[in-house]
Amino acid sequence: MAQLCLWTCEDKLRSSCIRCTVLAGAMEASETEGRTFMQAISEKYSPENFPCRRGPGMGVVVVPSEHQGSPMKDRLNLPSVLVLNGCGISHAGEEGEITAFCAHVVELDLSHNKLQDWHEISKIVSNIPNLEFLNLSSNQLNDAVLEPDCAKAFSSIRRLVLNNTQVSWDTVHTFTQEMPELEELFLCLNEYTTVTPAAMPFPTVRLLHITDNSLHEWSEVRKFGSMFPALDTLVMANNYLSSIQDSGEILQRLFPNLRRINLHNSGLNRWEDIEKLNFLPKLEEVRLQGIPLLQAYTSTERRSLMIAQLPSVTCLNGSVVTDAEREDAERFFIRYHLDHSEEELPHSVCISLWRYHCLVTKYGKLAPLAEIDMRPRCHAKVEVRYEDKVEQVSIRLDQTVAGLKKQLRTVVQLPTSNMRLYYIDKGSAFGPDELKYSTRALHSYSIQDGDEILVVPKTK
Repeated sequence: MAQLCLWTCEDKLRSSCIRCTVLAGAMEASETEGRTFMQAISEKYSPENFPCRRGPGMGVVVVPSEHQGSPMKDRLNLPSVLVLNGCGISHAGEEGEITAFCAHVVELDLSHNKLQDWHEISKIVSNIPNLEFLNLSSNQLNDAVLEPDCAKAFSSIRRLVLNNTQVSWDTVHTFTQEMPELEELFLCLNEYTTVTPAAMPFPTVRLLHITDNSLHEWSEVRKFGSMFPALDTLVMANNYLSSIQDSGEILQRLFPNLRRINLHNSGLNRWEDIEKLNFLPKLEEVRLQGIPLLQAYTSTERRSLMIAQLPSVTCLNGSVVTDAEREDAERFFIRYHLDHSEEELPHSVCISLWRYHCLVTKYGKLAPLAEIDMRPRCHAKVEVRYEDKVEQVSIRLDQTVAGLKKQLRTVVQLPTSNMRLYYIDKGSAFGPDELKYSTRALHSYSIQDGDEILVVPKTK
């Protein structure tokens, strides 16, 4: 709160003049080569466009005018998370200004700009010493050459997003060699059809997000194992991977630390491919939707068969697998195999015999589930007693007590107005239950075959 102050008329006039000058320069630059980083900051985070708010990192904080420095630094202090996407930035601008404004910034989004030169980007990054997250998505960097000395400016970054930049694998390797703290790497939408191996592994990368490329062959995916030995999460949805071709022993060696894998919309069509995932020693979470293998099954069958096939997985397609769900799925797996012989199913949808035998050892050969008709009973055969007569009568249970009396008129030769009915449950220790509510349905009494209906004439 001590930093907050009201502007005097002179301050406002000076700010307006400065802003007009900066914006005029920004417009002129954007018409030719795009804005500089500092021009974009001045426009987006000026007090006029980005109102002052309380709390650290929330908006612009106006500082006292006695602070010395650049005119703009007297006016504002930027938040620690800068979002400058789609601002037309092509150059860094004055590096001293970047240092003055951005020393405390930890996250920077420069996606959808006009950056095409790694030297300009490095000028920005090298003057933000605490930067940990950098998003350069959708800047056209496919022709930009990254020199190792230039890449050193990115050494403190832990999360790097290069989606839709078409950066080469050589650029990726140069980055990772000069970024000893890099943990998360995003390379989506870069039109990769192959993977170029690196000369040296990158031991710090834990997450690789490489969706929406064209990596169809497992021989390309295999290279990630040697490049990123500490890989914890591999997200490669929408690559239409055809199969997993390595043996279990090779998978164990290549991906010893992999805990999560996303293969959404891949081309996997064999249960053998799913079975191989069990060789990943630390695998806990799998995402596998939209694959040809599962098209022949209902949604319930898909989840049950996948859970039973992956005994170590605790989260499937974003949903936690409980112990009770796992047991139900494994029992379903056994019964499904019993109901569908290998001869009855095409090879592509045959479930794993190996897994079947493992589960039979655990649960035994289960009997088919009993088919239980849950529909309410419509009829019951009861004994109708009246005085010394007993007669077997089939009654409708969906009718009311009044309807039953009408049915029994010809049986006992009594008018309905002179009847009192009692229900006797032969399986109960309780005595007769009078059916005295004319509008009550008979099924509410749980009448069963063999029970009795006692008819007693009303006394005058």
